[in-house]
Amino acid sequence: MIAKLRKRGFTLIELMIVVAIIGILAAIAIPNFIKFQARSKQSEVKSNLKSFFTAEKSYFQEQDRYTPMIGDVGFSPERGNRYAYYAGGAAPLQDRSGPGFAPVPGEVGVEVDRFKYGAAVIPNPPVLGGAAFGGATGGANPAVPPASGIGGGICPDCNITMTASGTVDNEVVIYDNWYVSTKDSNSIPVAGCGTAEPVPAGAPALIRNDVNCD
Repeated sequence: MIAKLRKRGFTLIELMIVVAIIGILAAIAIPNFIKFQARSKQSEVKSNLKSFFTAEKSYFQEQDRYTPMIGDVGFSPERGNRYAYYAGGAAPLQDRSGPGFAPVPGEVGVEVDRFKYGAAVIPNPPVLGGAAFGGATGGANPAVPPASGIGGGICPDCNITMTASGTVDNEVVIYDNWYVSTKDSNSIPVAGCGTAEPVPAGAPALIRNDVNCD
């Protein structure tokens, strides 16, 4: 005798349980994925700020001073940069809105690569947060980067700081802000967006975390 197999589907309760489990897993996985993706994108700014520090220290050995002129120290990030870089003031910055670019004398920073990421990207996003330095740091050598409160000193007790700002998530309301200095400092992050900590010279410091601030 051949038994007839009954066809049986899923009940509504079983489907609801599966949907609930998927929702819980997504709620856990998606924020972690966004943070992992952000850390991956932040590797750009850390690498470029370290390169700037190295270039400035080499320049200081020859000239006994620092300079914000990125062309003089040979600072030129690869195309596709998500961050804007400021070594001394808001202008002139290297324009990266076209398929090619030629360094111009006097440039003190680099815009976000709008050619790759589109015209909707702000070419020079703002920087918030700052740093506190020990020693005589009144005045700036040669200029304080925009909206950062970072800089200072008269040589030989001088330093230069490069700040960087960019987006590492899918909105352009809050920006990821970093700095690197040729002098030891204590970071002053935006409240709720980073952790204040001692920062050795040459170490990139995060002063506004794009992901944590959203």
